[in-house]
Parts: sequence; structure tokens; C-alpha cells
Amino acid sequence: MARKAIKIFLDSNALLSGLLSEKGAPRVLLDILCLDMPLVKGVTGEYNILEIERNMKKRLPAILDIYQSYFPKLRLEIIPIPPIETLKPYIGMIAAKDAPVLGSAVTSGADYLVTGDKKDFDKLKDNAAIPVKVVSPSELVHLIGHMFSS
Repeated sequence: MARKAIKIFLDSNALLSGLLSEKGAPRVLLDILCLDMPLVKGVTGEYNILEIERNMKKRLPAILDIYQSYFPKLRLEIIPIPPIETLKPYIGMIAAKDAPVLGSAVTSGADYLVTGDKKDFDKLKDNAAIPVKVVSPSELVHLIGHMFSS
């Protein structure tokens, strides 16, 4: 029986961490996406890309070249910023600044929202009210490893 592909939504911090370091789970996830494997599809939000680019220009201009050359290799599906009506159910569940991230992840149909933001997203880890599972980069690397070893 063929395995179903998993769709992973990458939060800004997971993408930035993967670009900044050649080691660690965030980079492993980016490398997996660069392989264009049929069982793992990546997605992020337009909101996340704007946040990443704003942070790089302000704090990390030295990695702009890395970002511009590496990012297209990820072949990420980009989800437009969701309308406010889509975000309303998530405001109060998460900080208002993170509602577009959660809304984009849900809209994308992702199986997993990958984030290193424990402070804001950990409270959503086992929340049945959202149809996406919130995981850290290392948790997802472990899940993918298990998926390919069985």
C-alpha cells in the first residue's frame, strides 16, 4: 500500500533557523525538502516570508544571499495571508501576531505546523480544535525518520 505524503507548514523561525545553521533539525528539514521527495511536501505562508525578509534586512543582512539562493530549492507552496474572518477563531487561542501563521497552516491543509516557538505554540500541541498538529523541528525529523524506517 502506498504511503500518503505528509504536508509540513514551516513557521518563520524554523525556516530562519535552518538557513542560519548547517546543523540541527531545522536544517535537516530544509535539506529533506530540497530533495523533492514525494512523501514530504513543504508549505509556508506569505505572512511568514514577509516576516523572514523583514528580520533578515533588519538584523541579518549577511544571509540575504543564502536565502535568495536556497529558498527556491525548497519548492514551498506559499499560502496567501488569510482574511481576518479566517483568523477570528484563532485569536484568543494564540497571540494575535501568530494568528496569521496558524490560519495559514490550517488553510494550507498541512498535517504538521513546524515551529520552534514554544512560548506561543506549545499550548496548541494537543488542541483538538485545530486540524493541524503542532510540532518542533526535532519532533518532525523523528517522525519522518520513523516513517521511512518502517
